[in-house]
Amino acid sequence: MTAFPISTEEYEKLNPVVTLNHAAATVQYCTPNKLTAWRVNTLFSKEPYTLEWIAEFGGDEVLVDIGANVGMYTVWAARTRGIKVFAFEPESQNYALLNRKILLNGLTEQVRAYCAGLSNETGFSDMYLSELKIGGSCHAVGDPRNFKLEPFETQLVQGCHFTTLDALVAQGTVPVPNHIKIDVDGFEHKVIQGAAATLENRQVKSVLVEVNTNLAEHQDLIVRLTDLGFSVSQEQVASALHTEGVFEGVADHVFRR
Repeated sequence: MTAFPISTEEYEKLNPVVTLNHAAATVQYCTPNKLTAWRVNTLFSKEPYTLEWIAEFGGDEVLVDIGANVGMYTVWAARTRGIKVFAFEPESQNYALLNRKILLNGLTEQVRAYCAGLSNETGFSDMYLSELKIGGSCHAVGDPRNFKLEPFETQLVQGCHFTTLDALVAQGTVPVPNHIKIDVDGFEHKVIQGAAATLENRQVKSVLVEVNTNLAEHQDLIVRLTDLGFSVSQEQVASALHTEGVFEGVADHVFRR
């Protein structure tokens, strides 16, 4: 048997945390591996428009974060804006780290995280993981297809529960949100379908959606939100658009009423 190079007490204390200060708020992020550390290091450069969007929120408002991953924006919104957040992340390791961050930042009464996916129907299914890594992404619920809706090789299949935003609102689990963030790696159109009644409510002021402009399903998503009275800034879309590489044509769209 090989002994630990450090004492077990020191080993159990290993829990790297990065602290960010923003105005009067302090936000802490657990970073157990290089990928989660990268997410913190690129927070201000990767999606600056997301932070600008969050900065618009009022303190008495509600955000629903669908596809929260390890909670970068869930925690940021709760700490910097003081809002209530309902976060949904079905991947087991990301969900565990999300909850660690909630506890670390003293947000147990302000943020509620659910280990579930949102779609256009309710039930139990499989979740297809592209890789088993904390902070990983590009997974798929119910159908092993990537953000291009093409079949992909999966490293692990995990059991998963999924439901719709409309069902959660109807049963009182989640109030009608003022803001919704949707980033589910290709299946955003299904989430929109499952939130049809909620999106008709004028209390919903804005929706941030990751859109693959190459997909007809996502083009229809834009039309659907526009018909509901939302508008999007083409300047913002252009600033977010990937113009080359694997994610060419993908851009977060911030829809506002």
